[in-house]
Amino acid sequence: MKKFMDDDFLLDTDTAKTLFHEAAESASIIDFHNHLDPQAIYEDRCFDDLAGVWLGGDHYKWRAMRTNGISERLITGDGEPYEKFLAWADTIQNSIGNPLYHWTHLELQRYFGIEETLSPETAEMIWETCNKKLQTKAFSVRNLLRMQRVKILCTTDDPADSLEWHRKLKEEEGLGFKVLPTFRPEKALGIEKEGFAEYVGHLSGVAGISIERTADLLQALLLRLDYFCAEAGCVVTDHSLENEFYIPAQEKEVDEILKKGLAGEKVTREESGKYHGYLLTELGKAYAERGLVMQLHIGAIRNTSGRIFAHLGADAGVDGMNDFNYAAMLAGLLDQMDLEGKLPKTILYCLNPKDLEILAVMAGNFQSNEEGIRGKVQLGSAWWFLDHRTGMEHQLTALADVGLLSTFVGMLTDSRSFLSFPRHEYFRRILCNKVAGLVEHGEYPANMEYLKSMIRGICTENAMRYFGFGRL
Repeated sequence: MKKFMDDDFLLDTDTAKTLFHEAAESASIIDFHNHLDPQAIYEDRCFDDLAGVWLGGDHYKWRAMRTNGISERLITGDGEPYEKFLAWADTIQNSIGNPLYHWTHLELQRYFGIEETLSPETAEMIWETCNKKLQTKAFSVRNLLRMQRVKILCTTDDPADSLEWHRKLKEEEGLGFKVLPTFRPEKALGIEKEGFAEYVGHLSGVAGISIERTADLLQALLLRLDYFCAEAGCVVTDHSLENEFYIPAQEKEVDEILKKGLAGEKVTREESGKYHGYLLTELGKAYAERGLVMQLHIGAIRNTSGRIFAHLGADAGVDGMNDFNYAAMLAGLLDQMDLEGKLPKTILYCLNPKDLEILAVMAGNFQSNEEGIRGKVQLGSAWWFLDHRTGMEHQLTALADVGLLSTFVGMLTDSRSFLSFPRHEYFRRILCNKVAGLVEHGEYPANMEYLKSMIRGICTENAMRYFGFGRL
């Protein structure tokens, strides 16, 4: 029987241990997609207690607590922090096989030096020990990031955002890491969603452009995109694709669809597909011209519980995996940009595991480029409901089976928690074990210097090159 989560956790062979301890373990973290609050980083906040830093905004944990029969009062409600923490301690003890169990204990070990497992019996000791540390400046938000060797993190930001906190962070010297925005025009593309017209009015005011036609909307978005790049060093964009996202259409037709949306009229699924496809194509071309990376997160179904959505709003832990066939749409979207030589560097993420091989193959269809970009179109890391051991191993296998694992830009947290960065370690252990397995089975030679170089690339260096972080 192996010891619980020791130094060689998830590492099955000596080869895996060598790759992790000599190449992956000390590599800096590049976290190019998360939902952290840049204001909290600028203000260098300290958390009052472990409940706040662990449970506030973390819908992974909320889902588990609901499954464990915990009252919403102790999840998102007005329960006392310690009551919530006790409810979480009971939930985590009941989470065998869930990555939350491993993440929780990696965080206790890496941030707080606590080797005991969290349970109702140890909860009081862990609560008191962690809270004493969290309330000191040594455990401020910035120092939590430094503890994990975070080098660059990219938050997720609306085009209308002022980027006040990013600009202030950019001006600081000696910070030790960079905080960059991600351009995510989701609300501008969400013509089928409630509040679309009001949002476009807001964007119009921020950009200083009257938006009546598609060309106006694109101009406003590109003005904001250039502001993101010039003022805060933006190098990456993000889109959530949740239904029909590419049906070919001409600008005149899209203008009529936009008019309906601005008038508050309901658009059809076909109309929204035409609108999405046209805007995505034009934005993608603009990203390519500016050397930016386009992320496409495909396959979420949002706010499935109307009861919880009505009570708590979006991002409350009731989103799920959708199940729709989109390979032809994705091929059409990428091809439309590629035909003009304006396909940007693109990362494809799926939420349904059935789509991993589809995306791995699709990425290979559009790799050709004369700029010498390695892995121009990426199969993104195991995302959201897939960022567990099974999902990560599946993603790595799909990529290696039909692409080049060596060009992979690696892991991200997609998190709202400042304690989430040991997830990179979790991924790195799984990566090293996967690569070592190929070596141990005689499927690749034990060229350890090359293998360690490849592992360092996947952990840090590939992303540095791919996103152009080295130019910042």
